[in-house]
Parts: sequence; structure tokens; C-alpha cells
Amino acid sequence: MSESYRVVLTDYIDDDLRPERQVLDGVARVEAMRAHHEDELLGRVEDADAMVVFHEISVSRKIIDRLEKCRVIVRAGAGFDNVDGRAARQRGIPFCNVPDYGSEEVADSAIALTLSLTRGTHLANSTLRAGPGPWSYRAVVPLGRLRGRVFGVVGLGRIGSAAALRAKALGMDVVFHDPYKPDGYDKTFGIRRVETLEELLAQSHVVSLHCPLNDETRHLIDAAALAHMPEGSYLVNTARGAVVDTAALPEALRCGRLAGAGIDVIEQEPPAADHPLMLAWRDPTHPAHHRLIVNPHIAFYSEEGLLDMRVKSVEACRRALLGMPLRNVVN
Repeated sequence: MSESYRVVLTDYIDDDLRPERQVLDGVARVEAMRAHHEDELLGRVEDADAMVVFHEISVSRKIIDRLEKCRVIVRAGAGFDNVDGRAARQRGIPFCNVPDYGSEEVADSAIALTLSLTRGTHLANSTLRAGPGPWSYRAVVPLGRLRGRVFGVVGLGRIGSAAALRAKALGMDVVFHDPYKPDGYDKTFGIRRVETLEELLAQSHVVSLHCPLNDETRHLIDAAALAHMPEGSYLVNTARGAVVDTAALPEALRCGRLAGAGIDVIEQEPPAADHPLMLAWRDPTHPAHHRLIVNPHIAFYSEEGLLDMRVKSVEACRRALLGMPLRNVVN
């Protein structure tokens, strides 16, 4: 079989493409566009037979309407809000994601952030580094025992389920809110279900976000939602940045509503230097300076997980090009 098809990787990947070429050997040639904005794709992708989109750019109707013979667009990741799936559907182009490549890594990251915040390890390290202070547990007073505390999961998908099981293994009382899950998941996992987000927020010592980004969940956690959380609680976001109105976090940290927050994702990445969250985080006089953990969208990453993501993405392309049934179609 000759490599008669052309598969393009729009962004992020910048190496020899060995994993992709192994999967598509004899089927398609693979090219990396290395774009930082969709405008850089103009004139380069119109004749692509398949397209893989990572997370550094968004692909809108402007690009999708130019695709002349594309058989599939694959989002190399679980979240798919950075591609106009509706425009693809209108063009008859299937749009798939890769929902299972990094479930373990993201769940592990959510728990790592939870433990670092609730056990005071980040706070102690940050305050000690800032200057002379008590070489004592008093640097993190007060901290409560984690066992028995409520771990609230928003979105019980693959990653949310994995995080829930990890929190349960720590002895936490796990509660979840997900209006799209049928009955029975609470019994399957031995956790509790609540009907409203407000119920979950009001009782959770830690709230961990694992929902997709859509019109319903954009700024789901804003100042009004934070006001429902108990004083001295914690927020962890390893989902999508815009699920949280991050401009509301500095005040929640300042007044003690939140004792800490772990943020792996932000609505605009990288954030502007004058973003309220970044200003508070860098200000030694603001509580966020010691009580906020900011990561540059790394929860998904491990060498194994990154390889899975790349391989599964082009496997989806291969199925489309060979006329095989597609999996994980989201449009």
C-alpha cells in the first residue's frame, strides 16, 4: 500500500514524528505544522486527508471550511472545546477525541495537588523559602486530618472516577455531582451522589473538577459558587481552565474561604502578566503567594501518557482513512 494520504499535526509536536509514522506506515505521510495560531495553517492544510489538533491552538470554521477532502479531525486529548465540532459536522467531517490517554496521570495530579495543599507541604515549603520563620509545624497551623473529610468530584467521567477511587483509598468521604450519569455509579464505586452543585460545594473539604468545558460549565466555579464552599476549603482544577473564573480566586484566598487552590489549567495559556490571579500569586503580601499552586497544564503528562496520546490520535486517523468504524466521535 502506498502512502497516498496526508495527515497533518497542527501544533505542539516538534520532533521526528516516529510514533505517528510507525502507525501510518504504508497508509499516509505525516507532517507537523508547528503552528502557534490557526492563521499559520492557511495554505498548508487544505488538501489534508486527516488532521490532528493538540492544545496550543484553536481551529475554527475559518480553517475547517477550507478543508477539501478531510476524512477526520482528531483532538489529541480528552477536552475538545478548541475545535469547532459543529462546523466539522456541517461539513460532514467526523470529529474524534482521545478520552483515555492520560486518565491515570490527571487523576494522580489531582490527588497530588490535594495532598500538597491539605497536608501543608506546599505552604510550609513556600513560607520557609520566603524567609526566616518557625522551623515548626506551626508554619501550617491549622491542618485537620484528611481521613473522613469530604472530597467532592464534579464530573464523574473516566478521570473523575479515577480521582474518586484514589481519594476513597485515602479514607476520604467521596461525593460527586454529574447530572449526565445514570443511577448506579454511587453503588458501583461506593461513593455518594448529590443532585446539585451547591450541595456538593457546601459539604466538600476539597472540590476537584473533572468536567468538560461547554456552555453549561464555563465559569461554573465563580465567586457565587465559591461562596457556597466551607471556610478553609480547597479547590483543585485539572479539567479545563475556563471551568473556573480564576479572577474570583484571589479574593476567596484572601478572605479565607479557600485555604488553598491547585490550578493546572487557566482559561488563557499562558496567562497575561496582569491577570488578577497571577498578580496575587506573585505578590508576597497576598495569601495566594503561599497558598496557590499554579502548574503550566502538565497534569496530563507522563512519557507513557504522551506516547499513548500520539499513537491513539493517529490510530483514529488510520481507521478513518481505511474506512474502518470510528471511535470516540464527539460531533
